[in-house]
Amino acid sequence: MKKAIRNWLLLFSIALVIVVSDQWSKHLVRANLGLGEAFYPISFLKPFFRFTYWQNTGAAFGLFQNTNIFLLVVSIIMSVVIIYSFHKAMDEPLIYRISLGLMLGGAIGNAIDRITLGFVTDFIAVGRFPVFNIADSCVTIGVGLMLLAMLVHERQEKQKIDETIQVEKRDDEA
Repeated sequence: MKKAIRNWLLLFSIALVIVVSDQWSKHLVRANLGLGEAFYPISFLKPFFRFTYWQNTGAAFGLFQNTNIFLLVVSIIMSVVIIYSFHKAMDEPLIYRISLGLMLGGAIGNAIDRITLGFVTDFIAVGRFPVFNIADSCVTIGVGLMLLAMLVHERQEKQKIDETIQVEKRDDEA
């Protein structure tokens, strides 16, 4: 029981930290920059790295513009699926559970913008890469960590199978 509570606390704590930092950073950008205006926080990285206020009605990194309602529904469904299926992840590696928290926080962060503003506030601009935000980054990192966890798990399973085959071969030879 305590393990389950710790796991749920992990999921919601990660998501809460992401939502708060995402919403706070977006608020600062909207309060201090005009639409399309850029701020260069690290002068020697100018113009490569900057904060640029952008309103995104599409998906992460500017994909699928003008699909705000559809993407809001997808974000809500994704959040519900993560929460609903999290109980099955209790025995998964920590990296897998962290990935779910990152994805949940990112989905909720952008859903809040879509509901309250009708668009997502993006502001992190690196080179010519599309402008993004903390929530987008967390979803992307979460997916990457999940894939990594799945890859590690798959390799471990393959290694177990290989070891079983080797033991069976030795038993057959004896």
